[in-house]
This record gives sequence, C-alpha cells and structure tokens, in this order.
Amino acid sequence: MAVERPIIENERVSDLPRRAVTRSAKLASLPLGFAGRTALGVGKRTFGRPAEAVAMEIQQRTAEQLFKVLGELKGGAMKLGQMLSIFEAALPPEIAGPYRATLTKLQEAAPPLPASSVHQVLAKALGPGWRDRFVSFDDRPAAAASIGQVHKAVWEDGRPVAVKVQYPGAGKALISDFNQLARLGRLFGVLMPGLDVKSMLAELKERVVEELDYTIEAESQTTMRAAYPADDPDFYVPEVIAQAGDVLVTEWIDGIPLSKVISEGDQEQRDHAALLYCRFLLSGAKRAGMLHGDPHPGNFRLMEDGRLGVLDFGAVDRIPPEFLYRMGRLLRIGTLAEIDAVEDALRDEDFIRADVAIDTEALQAFLAPITEPFVTETFRFNREWLRDMAARVTDLRPTNVVRQLNLPPEYVIVHRVLSAGTGVLCQLECEIPARAESLRWIPGFADEEDGELVAPSG
Repeated sequence: MAVERPIIENERVSDLPRRAVTRSAKLASLPLGFAGRTALGVGKRTFGRPAEAVAMEIQQRTAEQLFKVLGELKGGAMKLGQMLSIFEAALPPEIAGPYRATLTKLQEAAPPLPASSVHQVLAKALGPGWRDRFVSFDDRPAAAASIGQVHKAVWEDGRPVAVKVQYPGAGKALISDFNQLARLGRLFGVLMPGLDVKSMLAELKERVVEELDYTIEAESQTTMRAAYPADDPDFYVPEVIAQAGDVLVTEWIDGIPLSKVISEGDQEQRDHAALLYCRFLLSGAKRAGMLHGDPHPGNFRLMEDGRLGVLDFGAVDRIPPEFLYRMGRLLRIGTLAEIDAVEDALRDEDFIRADVAIDTEALQAFLAPITEPFVTETFRFNREWLRDMAARVTDLRPTNVVRQLNLPPEYVIVHRVLSAGTGVLCQLECEIPARAESLRWIPGFADEEDGELVAPSG
C-alpha cells in the first residue's frame, strides 16, 4: 500500500458506496458494447472484409472499452484493470496512451481520507481513548492507495510507527466490483480465448477479500518477521505492534525507496538492491511458506545498513511445499527439456487446457527468450528486453500462441509477482545471478543433477 504520491490539502476521499449505481452502470456497459461490436463484425464479414481483420478490430475495440471503463473506477475494477494492463502494449497508441494516463493519474492522485474520518476509524478500532496509545499522530497521510492510507506516528513506548487505516466502505465496493466483473467472462475471452477467466476472477476475489482483512495481514507479517528475524543480514521486516478492526500499527522504517534507486542510483547500488529484491521474492516461499504478492517499488526500502526493508503484507500467497516443488520442476523442464516435454508439463499444470491445440514451434519460439534469466550465469535485465517480452505476451493477433494459454488459479498471484518483479528488475537496469538465486530457493529446479543445472553448495 505504500504508494508514494503528493498529498493535496482539503481533498476528500471518494464515497465508494454512494457511487455504487454509477459504478454498476459503467460495468454493465461492457457486455452491451461487446454485443454491438460483434453484430457490427458479422455485418462487415457479410460485405467481404477478411474474418481475421474483423476479429482483430473487435478485439482492439473491446480492449479499448474495457480499459476505459476499468480505468475510470477505483476498487476491484481498478485493481483488475492494473492486472489486465499487460494487454496495453498490443494496442494502438491512440488507445493505450489515454488508458495508461488515466490509470497513472488514479494511482498517483487518490484523494486522502479527511482527518475527522481517520479519527473515527481509529476510535472504532482502538477505542475512544485511542490518542492515549500514541505520543504523537500526524493527521497528514504519508502514503495512500486504493483501499487505505498510512500515517506516521509515535507509539506509547516511543517507537516511530506506521498506522495503516482502511477507507470506510472500501471493502463493499471492492466485492461489488468483482461480483459484477465475474459476469463478464465472455468479454475477457475475446482477448484471451485460452484463459479460464471465471476461475481466475474467483481467485483474485479471494485474494482481495484477504487483503481487506487486516487481521490476516498482521498474521502474515508476523510469520514473515519470524522467517526473516531482526538480525537477518539481507532483509528487515517491520514488527507488528497492534491490530484491531481496520487499523494496523507496525514499526516505521526509513530508507531509500526502491523507486528512487531506479531513478537516481548508480550501477553498484542498483545491482545490490536488485539482487536483494530478487532474493526476497524467490526465498519467501521456502523460508516462510509465503510469497509477497505486491512487489511494487514503493513497498521496498534500501536501508542505511545495506539491507532491504519490506513493507505491506496485505497481498500474500501461501505456497505449500509440494506446490513450490511443482513450480520448480516446471521451470526446470521449461529450461532443459524438448518442446514436447514442455508441452506435456504445461498441460499437466493446466497452462494448456485439454481442449486447446497448440503450435509447438510457436510455443518454443515464445518460451526461449523468457527462460534466458534461468540458463545463464548472470543476466542483464533491461527495458529493451522487457519491451520485447511485452510485445510477445500482449500480441492480440489470433496466431499468437499466448492467446491459447491458460492461467491456472493457483498460479494467478505467482504470475502477478513474476511479471511485476521482472518489470522492476528491468527498471533497475541491473545484472544479477538470477539462475543461482532460483537454484538456491526453488526446490524442484535444483534437486537433481542435469547438465549444468546443479544446486550451488552452501
């Protein structure tokens, strides 16, 4: 939730429940627009336009409307819009540009909750004498996002703390958005016909429900803190100090935001931060049984002692050991095996659904550059490589093999972390031993000797 942005005085937070009718109407417009475009497409084919050209036009217009509506809304629709933004690279500039601008504006300029409303939430959660728990409390939020905001304060024992306060009504708005979006499976199917959209949306909804529950977040952060204790040489996870209702109080940590390292850091600093960032995302499942589900640069701080401070454990995916091993085996097969074995492994994990035919040559061409970081001793992540990957993933042409792939529900958050984390590494323009880190932290990828892929000693 630590999204850095300017705070404007006297702004008022959007009243999400009060705007439910407007939100519902906007979401309801999506399938109606799709039906109209489909009917128009039938007419164009009747008058001789090539079927592929008509299909492409329908896909682009559907994506245009989808991004426009989701980009105008907060809550669940905005969150889903962020996840679907991987499609934007495949769209014409006149479509992708305005969508990207709208989403950026929403992310960076969400109006904060008024102090009086913050005090009401604190009183409800901590009791009418909530001020006695603090030596001081700054009414001006230090950070804000789609469902809540963070205030800096000093706890009763003198420790600086971060006080996370959830917007009243945010939970109902999020769930309402997801309930409506779940009815739009056919619309998303136009963009990715191989995708089991219904299952994916159900998984996203479950994760968002957890993110709204600060009791779960406090438990997750406490578990992570135990796995990465205060004397860990690489990472610092703030201690949970108090939690009640829609309020979570944790240690405050200082440091250079990862976003600032991206924009201003020298090469040594970027490589150091990138290695720790990669190590944390990969090691969480093995050390804590959890995957940090929101690898946004605003959630990480490069501390003065060289360690990486980690914030915001609202979005966490629990990874059982057997699933972690399956992921490792899939990665291993993807980097070493013949393409037929790769296809079999992808079908076993439901990345290719039983009724979907796949072009194995196209699949091999698609996977080859994606596996690069895991087969070389070091890999240089940069924006050029990322643009090439994005173009491959977001190509909406019917011949693109990616459109035939599915995203199994249990891999939704894993995919989100892998995609977003890779994006951050490319922003850092770093060179790191990603293969060695994968071998070290992902069982199944390194538990058998095969050629050069052998787990490092120690």
